[in-house]
Amino acid sequence: MELLAQIIVNGMLLGGLYAIMALGLALVWGVLNIVNLAHGSFIMLGAYCSWYLFQDLHVDPFLGLPLTAAVLFVLGYAVQRGVLNLIVRAPMFNTLLLTFGLDVVLADLAQLAFTADFRAINPGYAGSQWQLGPVVVPLVRLGAFAAAVVLTLAVWLFLLHTRLGRAIRATAQNLVAAHLYGVEPRHLYAMTFGIGMALAGAAGGLYGTVSQINPYIGASLTLKSFAIAIIGGLENPLGVLVGGLILGVIEALTTLYIGPTYSDVASFGILLAVLVVRPTGLLGRTA
Repeated sequence: MELLAQIIVNGMLLGGLYAIMALGLALVWGVLNIVNLAHGSFIMLGAYCSWYLFQDLHVDPFLGLPLTAAVLFVLGYAVQRGVLNLIVRAPMFNTLLLTFGLDVVLADLAQLAFTADFRAINPGYAGSQWQLGPVVVPLVRLGAFAAAVVLTLAVWLFLLHTRLGRAIRATAQNLVAAHLYGVEPRHLYAMTFGIGMALAGAAGGLYGTVSQINPYIGASLTLKSFAIAIIGGLENPLGVLVGGLILGVIEALTTLYIGPTYSDVASFGILLAVLVVRPTGLLGRTA
């Protein structure tokens, strides 16, 4: 039982990080109808930005998250306004092709800048642990989980209670009606993409504290984010959080009882089951 409790806690901590990784993808997909295949590369860039702040400027990775998010917001806003706005209402294949090309470019640029060596963000407290009865909780993973939950709740409140958040939700539900009420789509799309990439940057900074990074981690992170966004539902940040927690626990239990080779099989098995039973996601709206 002690081992099971430890595995479940580890899965929940991992799931919180998964959730913040997927939140930016879900926001962009739900509002712009763009499946951003470069999402994982933006997470990777956020990880490298946080690594640079820590390694060269000696900024604590958690304290540096706002700066990392700001850098990725500016990059995301520029990419959306300068490139993706050209095909924002184009057929899905065009957006997939363009974002795939963007993913390749970002990965290659990252390799030129940082080489393909594995890197990690290891603050002085990286080995610290908190003993909770028989369960050991690494403080870095707990901090990443707490930051992910806080960011998810902040996005949820932002969408519900701010003017820009309500404009984003209105545009996602009905573009024509939102435009008639004075919403300027191009700026709103760029703001939405920028916010999504800021979340990806924060997720990358957190990811770098619990795992190694290199320029080619983006593809697997995109797939994971895609699965979580579908499982939780695109319209509800809390659904993405629930989806991330579920996926994290399932992967941890699969690794314990079946083997690490099958963790991705279990994840995408859950994705298929949700698509069959509830295509809108666990907390998504039904027709």
